[in-house]
Amino acid sequence: MGRARAVNDRPDRFELFLLGDGEKKVTVETITQVPNAALFTFQKEDHTLANLLRDQLNRSPHCTFAAYKVPHPLFPTFQLRVHTDGTLTPKEAVINACREAVQALEKLSQNFTKEWELKKIANVGSADIGY
Repeated sequence: MGRARAVNDRPDRFELFLLGDGEKKVTVETITQVPNAALFTFQKEDHTLANLLRDQLNRSPHCTFAAYKVPHPLFPTFQLRVHTDGTLTPKEAVINACREAVQALEKLSQNFTKEWELKKIANVGSADIGY
Protein backbone atom coordinates (compact mmCIF):
# COMPACT_ATOMS: atom_id res chain seq x y z
CA MET A 1 0.00 0.00 0.00
CA GLY A 2 2.76 2.48 0.92
CA ARG A 3 4.70 1.72 -2.27
CA ALA A 4 1.68 2.32 -4.52
CA ARG A 5 1.09 5.64 -2.84
CA ALA A 6 4.70 6.74 -3.34
CA VAL A 7 4.46 5.97 -7.06
CA ASN A 8 1.18 7.89 -7.35
CA ASP A 9 2.59 10.91 -5.47
CA ARG A 10 5.60 11.14 -7.77
CA PRO A 11 5.42 14.10 -10.20
CA ASP A 12 5.11 13.34 -13.90
CA ARG A 13 8.49 13.16 -15.67
CA PHE A 14 7.77 16.15 -17.90
CA GLU A 15 7.47 18.31 -14.77
CA LEU A 16 11.19 17.76 -14.21
CA PHE A 17 12.21 19.65 -17.35
CA LEU A 18 9.28 21.66 -18.74
CA LEU A 19 8.80 25.13 -17.29
CA GLY A 20 5.42 26.01 -15.88
CA ASP A 21 3.46 29.14 -16.79
CA GLY A 22 5.37 32.23 -15.70
CA GLU A 23 8.38 30.19 -14.55
CA LYS A 24 11.78 31.52 -15.65
CA LYS A 25 14.65 29.22 -16.59
CA VAL A 26 17.29 31.42 -14.93
CA THR A 27 17.07 34.16 -12.33
CA VAL A 28 19.96 36.37 -11.23
CA GLU A 29 20.52 37.89 -7.82
CA THR A 30 23.39 40.32 -7.24
CA ILE A 31 25.49 39.54 -4.19
CA THR A 32 26.11 42.90 -2.54
CA GLN A 33 28.62 41.72 0.07
CA VAL A 34 31.22 40.89 -2.61
CA PRO A 35 32.04 43.05 -5.64
CA ASN A 36 31.36 41.51 -9.07
CA ALA A 37 29.42 38.54 -7.68
CA ALA A 38 26.03 37.05 -8.49
CA LEU A 39 23.91 34.03 -7.71
CA PHE A 40 22.16 32.38 -10.66
CA THR A 41 19.26 30.02 -9.97
CA PHE A 42 18.54 27.52 -12.76
CA GLN A 43 15.11 25.87 -12.80
CA LYS A 44 14.52 22.37 -14.20
CA GLU A 45 18.25 21.58 -14.49
CA ASP A 46 20.57 19.31 -12.55
CA HIS A 47 24.22 18.46 -11.87
CA THR A 48 24.91 17.84 -15.57
CA LEU A 49 24.58 21.48 -16.58
CA ALA A 50 25.75 22.81 -13.22
CA ASN A 51 29.05 20.96 -13.32
CA LEU A 52 29.61 21.83 -16.99
CA LEU A 53 29.11 25.56 -16.35
CA ARG A 54 31.16 25.55 -13.16
CA ASP A 55 34.05 23.87 -14.94
CA GLN A 56 33.84 26.22 -17.92
CA LEU A 57 33.73 29.28 -15.65
CA ASN A 58 36.73 28.10 -13.64
CA ARG A 59 38.72 27.91 -16.90
CA SER A 60 38.02 31.59 -17.60
CA PRO A 61 40.83 33.97 -16.64
CA HIS A 62 38.26 36.60 -15.59
CA CYS A 63 36.32 34.35 -13.23
CA THR A 64 37.79 34.28 -9.72
CA PHE A 65 35.24 31.88 -8.22
CA ALA A 66 32.52 29.58 -9.53
CA ALA A 67 30.64 26.93 -7.57
CA TYR A 68 27.17 25.45 -7.46
CA LYS A 69 24.88 23.76 -5.01
CA VAL A 70 21.67 21.80 -5.33
CA PRO A 71 19.37 23.04 -2.54
CA HIS A 72 17.35 19.82 -2.42
CA PRO A 73 18.00 16.52 -4.24
CA LEU A 74 14.36 15.96 -5.14
CA PHE A 75 13.93 19.26 -6.98
CA PRO A 76 15.64 19.88 -10.34
CA THR A 77 17.16 23.23 -9.39
CA PHE A 78 20.69 24.45 -8.78
CA GLN A 79 22.32 27.69 -7.71
CA LEU A 80 25.51 28.86 -9.40
CA ARG A 81 27.61 31.44 -7.59
CA VAL A 82 30.01 33.44 -9.78
CA HIS A 83 32.64 36.04 -8.87
CA THR A 84 34.65 37.89 -11.53
CA ASP A 85 37.66 40.20 -11.52
CA GLY A 86 35.59 43.11 -12.82
CA THR A 87 36.66 42.79 -16.46
CA LEU A 88 33.39 40.97 -17.13
CA THR A 89 30.17 41.02 -15.17
CA PRO A 90 29.09 37.67 -13.72
CA LYS A 91 26.25 37.57 -16.26
CA GLU A 92 28.70 38.09 -19.16
CA ALA A 93 30.94 35.37 -17.71
CA VAL A 94 28.05 32.88 -17.58
CA ILE A 95 26.97 33.75 -21.12
CA ASN A 96 30.55 33.27 -22.37
CA ALA A 97 30.78 29.95 -20.50
CA CYS A 98 27.55 28.79 -22.15
CA ARG A 99 28.84 29.72 -25.60
CA GLU A 100 32.17 27.97 -25.01
CA ALA A 101 30.42 24.86 -23.68
CA VAL A 102 28.17 24.71 -26.76
CA GLN A 103 31.22 25.04 -29.03
CA ALA A 104 33.04 22.28 -27.16
CA LEU A 105 30.00 19.99 -27.37
CA GLU A 106 29.61 20.69 -31.10
CA LYS A 107 33.28 19.77 -31.62
CA LEU A 108 32.80 16.59 -29.58
CA SER A 109 29.76 15.68 -31.68
CA GLN A 110 31.67 16.25 -34.93
CA ASN A 111 34.63 14.16 -33.75
CA PHE A 112 32.35 11.37 -32.54
CA THR A 113 30.44 11.32 -35.84
CA LYS A 114 33.71 11.24 -37.80
CA GLU A 115 35.09 8.36 -35.73
CA TRP A 116 31.78 6.49 -35.97
CA GLU A 117 31.78 6.80 -39.77
CA LEU A 118 35.43 5.66 -39.94
CA LYS A 119 34.57 2.64 -37.79
CA LYS A 120 31.68 1.74 -40.11
CA ILE A 121 33.98 2.03 -43.15
CA ALA A 122 36.64 -0.11 -41.43
CA ASN A 123 34.04 -2.76 -40.54
CA VAL A 124 32.80 -2.89 -44.13
CA GLY A 125 36.38 -3.25 -45.39
CA SER A 126 37.19 -6.05 -42.96
CA ALA A 127 33.96 -7.89 -43.91
CA ASP A 128 35.04 -7.83 -47.58
CA ILE A 129 38.32 -9.64 -46.83
CA GLY A 130 36.80 -12.22 -44.52
CA TYR A 131 37.81 -11.00 -41.05
